[in-house]
Amino acid sequence: MGADNRAHADTLAVEVACATPEKQCVIRLKVVRGTTALQAVRKSGIADEFPELDTESSPMGIFSMRLDGRRLPLPSEYVLQARDRVEIYRPLLIDPKQARLNRVARNNN
Repeated sequence: MGADNRAHADTLAVEVACATPEKQCVIRLKVVRGTTALQAVRKSGIADEFPELDTESSPMGIFSMRLDGRRLPLPSEYVLQARDRVEIYRPLLIDPKQARLNRVARNNN
């Protein structure tokens, strides 16, 4: 195997995604095998696109599966696989239960 093929085999194509009501951003990048989700977020530079978010402590997931240390490892421990999409979640503005109650109240008026 040539040097170019070895270098290509040692990298993975992944994505880092974040969205706010005003803006959505998906950054595609190549990372070396063994890179964690948090390292990919740092490398992506997505924090420059969303300075209001603390990407170091924001909740994250892989394809809507939260990296919470229970079902999946924490972002600093989850080792990326080829074609993974790291999603950075923004804080909720309102509790989902309260949002449902508000909708029901509006619909009943």
